[in-house]
Amino acid sequence: MGVSPSGAADPIALRIGNRLVGNAEGAAGLEMTLLGGSFLFPEPAVAALTGSDFGATLDNAAIPPWTSFAVKAGLALKLGPTRSGARCYLCVRGGIAVEPFLGSASTHLLSGLGGHQGRALRKGDVLKIGNAPQTGQQRTGKRACSAANTHESHRARKVAPKALAHLGPRKVLRVTPGPQSDWFPKAAKKIFYSSAYRVSEEANRMGLRLQGPAIPEGAHGGMISEGVSLGAIQIAAGGMPIILFVEQQTTGGYAKMANVIAADLSSLGQLRPRDEVRFELVEFKSAPKLLIEQEKLLASDDLVVET
Repeated sequence: MGVSPSGAADPIALRIGNRLVGNAEGAAGLEMTLLGGSFLFPEPAVAALTGSDFGATLDNAAIPPWTSFAVKAGLALKLGPTRSGARCYLCVRGGIAVEPFLGSASTHLLSGLGGHQGRALRKGDVLKIGNAPQTGQQRTGKRACSAANTHESHRARKVAPKALAHLGPRKVLRVTPGPQSDWFPKAAKKIFYSSAYRVSEEANRMGLRLQGPAIPEGAHGGMISEGVSLGAIQIAAGGMPIILFVEQQTTGGYAKMANVIAADLSSLGQLRPRDEVRFELVEFKSAPKLLIEQEKLLASDDLVVET
């Protein structure tokens, strides 16, 4: 339908956050970019913060990322500017209750579709929390558990340090050849794969514009627009690369030098303006193997441990 998928810029962080609080991996959470906010909980809840460290506090006590925690009624969770990457995720047991649009709970900011009124959150917004997932005991009626009891009986869970280190954002992005890779001469490819590129201030959820050594003219324009994929690296006029991101346009007319592999897409969501990245070419057959390895780790019983 010509609408890009949108969704979490760092999907691994959202998935893990939901797992920490006992939600389905795709439950709706809140994405914060570079700067956090203040969130008041009128009722008890269980929550987790994942992704970048935004210096969160709850009742003036520091809340570490990648760990679940209980919130008493009436407390406010406060987050400041990022201390590490670009985005932080707030997941709450039960998920954020929003009406799905085109099968998704995400907000497509560019077109004003989906999520909470199709826009970024504002001061004073009230978000409803969905029904908390039930345990096997609750489903069979052996034990009833109110929201308050859920809070009182919560045992904190955290991501195992070894798994977290393996899943952390990469600054060397692995890529496969793009559809027009053969259009570029060897000299252009040498520049692209041997150079460091800096994320520009214009980077957003639609695309990450990069600054650095220009790719020589010769493959810019001159092609009919075609469908483009998430993570495609276009070489725009002037020779600067653009990495297409979660709210990308669905077609494009610039030649694509390479494409970020699926296993590294979450790393794009943690890139800030002025961060430097490099590109490493991998074979097509390696990309699915790396993704399968990542998915096995995400599905592992050793990913999350009780504290």
